[in-house]
Amino acid sequence: MIVSLVTEVSAELGESVNALLPQLSSSARPLSLEALTSMVRAPGTSLFVAHHDDQMVGMLTLVTFLIPTGRRALIEDVVVDESVRGLGIGVALTTAALDHARQLGVTTVDLTSRPARVAANALYKKVGFSQRETNVYRFSLES
Repeated sequence: MIVSLVTEVSAELGESVNALLPQLSSSARPLSLEALTSMVRAPGTSLFVAHHDDQMVGMLTLVTFLIPTGRRALIEDVVVDESVRGLGIGVALTTAALDHARQLGVTTVDLTSRPARVAANALYKKVGFSQRETNVYRFSLES
């Protein structure tokens, strides 16, 4: 298995990302190559992908930002193809993102995971995340 930080966008990458999106969210819409390119080039956004047997089988997005209390980060949109779950790909993606965050001087990395995602929650605890006592609120700007 190979985990890498995406620096170039290709049609093949776009197809692989769009193949994984339905496993991430039933409401996720396919990304155009332009949208994927904008995301990869966006300051503070790092897309990590995992390959197994020459096929892209997972991805994770690390978002970093500077606020008055320091440089922080969020891990978002983690997905590993159902066919290869349990092989350590989620751990490898998360570890790569944490290493990258460290290199960028990030002091804390947060993520959220629905309680129903039992395996994902176990993975995050295994890697060293601790569950916080907090409320997460969302305001949707879409109609």
